[in-house]
Amino acid sequence: MKVMFASDIHGSACCCQKLLEAFDASGAGRLVLLGDILYHGPRNDLPAGYDPKEVIRMLNGCRDKIYGVRGNCDTEVDQMVLEFPIMADYGLLEFGGKVFYATHGHLFHQDHLPPMQEGDILVHGHTHLLKAEYFQAEGIGRIGIVNPGSVSIPKGGNPATYGILEDGVFRIFSFNGDVVKELAL
Repeated sequence: MKVMFASDIHGSACCCQKLLEAFDASGAGRLVLLGDILYHGPRNDLPAGYDPKEVIRMLNGCRDKIYGVRGNCDTEVDQMVLEFPIMADYGLLEFGGKVFYATHGHLFHQDHLPPMQEGDILVHGHTHLLKAEYFQAEGIGRIGIVNPGSVSIPKGGNPATYGILEDGVFRIFSFNGDVVKELAL
């Protein structure tokens, strides 16, 4: 199954629209949202097209295809209006025989790993910096670390991006369709 990963929409309706258009065009069966869905957060400027109510409407329209985890800007109030669960700090997903530990990244990340086993993949957002690499984790072994970047507020000179997992390869795409980074898992 082809799966899309995205993080840090931060209430931007125009960026959410681009994401959902890319999701539809990709043929992915699921969209994994890695948190920070509706609120821009006190440290961020308002993203372009900030309209959380429109983001709610758009995402609820495809609720049956979304897996979500809680970001540091997501609250119980957000869960009251979203029709898919987002309040778990992490989700364990299995695709193609690989275990993916999906989380936002504010609690668990490369410098503070959750319980993992060699060969597992940690997928998170939060930093707004895309990443796709292997990491030799002390006491665990080799694990994958992937971050699809940010849909609305990219940092580090990166474009707005999302990730696609297909046939054992995690690719990070810009919204103009370019592959920015990839990792064979």
